Amino acid sequence: MPGAPFSVRLRPIAAALLLALLTSTACTSEDSPTAAQAGQTLKKHVLQLLKERNAQNVTITDPGGKNLPCGDGKAKQTFAATGEDLWPGTEPDALNDMLLGALKRVGAYRISGTSDAKTPVEVVNRSTRTILRLSSREKGRYQVQGETECLLIS
Repeated sequence: MPGAPFSVRLRPIAAALLLALLTSTACTSEDSPTAAQAGQTLKKHVLQLLKERNAQNVTITDPGGKNLPCGDGKAKQTFAATGEDLWPGTEPDALNDMLLGALKRVGAYRISGTSDAKTPVEVVNRSTRTILRLSSREKGRYQVQGETECLLIS
């Protein structure tokens, strides 16, 4: 294209630059929350879940709010709380089932993997990047632990 007008010679270069720009932004997700944002959502979801079950005497067992390094400039946050059921004799498996039933009123969580009586029920919310573990082990006491995925710090 040596004899072509200047604008015609620039088109392939402009197209390559545009493609490079689109490719680089397609690999990043601006919709993804930061670790701190997901940590706040996690806290809200754990407490809301216990409220949905009318848990009494809610105690925060892990206040979270701290970035736990995951590497590559990413971190995760944790949060956990317990609460008492209205009936103190409710079996731990039943407590976890009741938490699971109330979960749809809290967020779009899906069960991740399988569990048995000895392992917590793990649920994941892909949009908020949060993971909850319904881990009640004593009669009458709800126990919910959670963490975020490894996310950018800022």
